[in-house]
Amino acid sequence: MAPPWRILAGKTAAITGGTTGIGRAITLEYLRQGANVAVNHLGLPHDEKHRASLVEAAAALRDESPQAGQLLEMAGDVTDPRTSEQLVAAAVQQWGALDIFVANAGIFRACAFLDIDKTLFDTSMAVNVNGAFYACQAAARQMVKQGSGGAIIGVSSISALVGGGLQVHYTPTKAAVLSMMQSMAIALAKHRIRCNALLPGTIHTQLAEDDMQNETKRAYLEHRIPMGRVGKPEDMAGPAVFLASDDLSGYVTGSQLLADGGMFVHLQ
Repeated sequence: MAPPWRILAGKTAAITGGTTGIGRAITLEYLRQGANVAVNHLGLPHDEKHRASLVEAAAALRDESPQAGQLLEMAGDVTDPRTSEQLVAAAVQQWGALDIFVANAGIFRACAFLDIDKTLFDTSMAVNVNGAFYACQAAARQMVKQGSGGAIIGVSSISALVGGGLQVHYTPTKAAVLSMMQSMAIALAKHRIRCNALLPGTIHTQLAEDDMQNETKRAYLEHRIPMGRVGKPEDMAGPAVFLASDDLSGYVTGSQLLADGGMFVHLQ
């Protein structure tokens, strides 16, 4: 059912990693809420089905509700600063401005600490930390140039707050995103740019597919979540709308929004 009013009507958003998982869910909800959205994807052959699926879903959404926003998608590697610069430029060229940016692109592969090699560690840092930094900087530069404020959201993780024996290469990257958003909030407040971190708990995305298919692992994860279920990508869409909306979160910056079904408090 289409929303009776559209929270992000007339806004332009850009999202890295916007064709799969959490990024896809946020993209579709932003479109549903009236925003025009430019998304980035890696552009490898195996990404094509995800890109095509998002384009199809966006078209169906517009058929259902002509007031839904428009979609622009483009390929690029976030570890290259030019990718985010081009994504921002494309959004501005298409729709005139950039109001919302979501640094969502990230990678994760569980690995025992003693088995983590240089390639895995460096790649995790390059995508999750460097990529987020380049993306946020490109967005902030455009928002400062416009002079009308904006909202930047960094997708961090509950892993920024708790350790994981198979995540020694991953948890520092998500802690970095959280810290980055806090420091950016201070640096950009004078420009009326709000910067916040979204911290998902355990979410059933492609990154967690192996655990979801293993009944023992899934049961273990569900046992640690007071709400009794693993999250869905769509569970992150509402919080991402909240953080993007000046009407709903206009006095919120430098914050961390933990959306984990109660997992963090249960682990304490």
